[in-house]
Amino acid sequence: MKNNIENLELKYLSLTDFEALKDVFIEIYGDAPDAYWKKSELRELINKFPEGQVVLYVNGEIAGCAFALIVQSSKIDKKHTYDDIAGDSKFEMHEATGDMLYGIDILIKKSYRGLKLGRRLYDYRKDLCEKLNLKGIVFGGRIPNYYKHASELTPRQYIQKVRRKDIIDPVLNFQLSNDFRPVRILSNYLEGDKDSKEYAVWMQWDNIYYEKDSKELSSSKTEIRLGLVQWQMRPYNDLDELLHQVEYFVQSLSGYRSDFALFPEFFNAPLMAKYNHLSEPEAIRELAKYTLPIKDKFRALSIAYNINIISGSMPEVIDGKLFNVGCLCKRDGEVERFEKIHVTPDEAKVWGMQRGNMLKTFDTDCGKIGILICYDVEFPELSRLLALEGMNILFVPFLTDTQNGFSRVKLCAQARAVENECYVAIAGSVGNLPKVHNMDIQYAQSAVFTPSDFAFPSNGIKAETTPNTEMILIADVNLDDLTELHNFGSVRNLKDRREDVYQLKRS
Repeated sequence: MKNNIENLELKYLSLTDFEALKDVFIEIYGDAPDAYWKKSELRELINKFPEGQVVLYVNGEIAGCAFALIVQSSKIDKKHTYDDIAGDSKFEMHEATGDMLYGIDILIKKSYRGLKLGRRLYDYRKDLCEKLNLKGIVFGGRIPNYYKHASELTPRQYIQKVRRKDIIDPVLNFQLSNDFRPVRILSNYLEGDKDSKEYAVWMQWDNIYYEKDSKELSSSKTEIRLGLVQWQMRPYNDLDELLHQVEYFVQSLSGYRSDFALFPEFFNAPLMAKYNHLSEPEAIRELAKYTLPIKDKFRALSIAYNINIISGSMPEVIDGKLFNVGCLCKRDGEVERFEKIHVTPDEAKVWGMQRGNMLKTFDTDCGKIGILICYDVEFPELSRLLALEGMNILFVPFLTDTQNGFSRVKLCAQARAVENECYVAIAGSVGNLPKVHNMDIQYAQSAVFTPSDFAFPSNGIKAETTPNTEMILIADVNLDDLTELHNFGSVRNLKDRREDVYQLKRS
């Protein structure tokens, strides 16, 4: 298994991929003439339905692929076979006006298995299904371990035992964990599939957003799911123990199909406990030594769990100077850095923290976002500059010790949402660290704030956590509502600016 993923790219299948893909086919299906896909068949698939055929590149090498057709569900016989759907080299079963996505193949190269790449391909199909406004996804799922139990179990009994976890079937277990449900048994489905005894399971995923008679194709993702971690400060024996807790939260948010995971400012502060015998400036510089391995772990998790992660913030030493920084780990493997521009008097006095200078928006698969660390959200100029560059969502990792400190962050974040007509998500830490100097107590209530107009909550609060309780917060935000607000809102804070009287510009 190849764990060192530097870059991950999901793109439409091209005939130029054939030779590299052929090796993957042969590895999985063998080199018999009829065992793997032909170039002419791939050409026909691309011509028929280019969006349904994708390949997954890892570090510039093909790691997997997924092929699909659109079919009319009323034309699929309850006892159909694989050849009924894909046996025709012209793929006549494909109907652009159909109502169901049919998965005809999905595979991952053996050396890349165990990295949750198959899950990413399934997620792509689900997103495609929603964008095309199809009823759902269906396919005939193999049961490759059935041959071990065929003498004592019927296919139905076998499936029941797999669902109860009495039997492990690598394919069926994976499909069930990705929200597919078994509908019926298909006999004589795939000729020559000896492991499954030629049985398959009609697996189906239902699109809850399906709207009958609406065939509009959504050009971009507008419904965004935000996941916030309200982190409990507690002692950790070492870095591995802290990262185990990090992965627990990432896995939980990914399980709810969140697009983003936001961690708080200095969430890794408990690791300073072992340096409590040192002065505060020395202790936080020791903490800075963990920043690189933590960043690498976040990057790996963003790829494995198919989620964009905002790391909160951590100390970093550059040329002997201490900064408060964080990273945006995108699910395609790209990592971008951000800095705290305004440091608090306490950070400067106790730790010798230096001010950063980086201010930018970040392009993601969910549109443009901005990130400001804690105190920075109290300076309206920063978020206004980001809004003028097209920011739709502002993320604010914070750390506050008292309720009045938290109130400053909260009230300013709410103001930023109103004046910039954007969503603002804030995430902080709770609990106590009596063995870490200058990090004794924390107070937080994480939340997602919105503009205040008819399409949004009247109080401007989309969702919020219970104060001072470790938990996650999940909230859906719609970018189309912002577009409507920008143009037809009761007030239009961005458009009504008096640039003839005042202007804001970067230095």
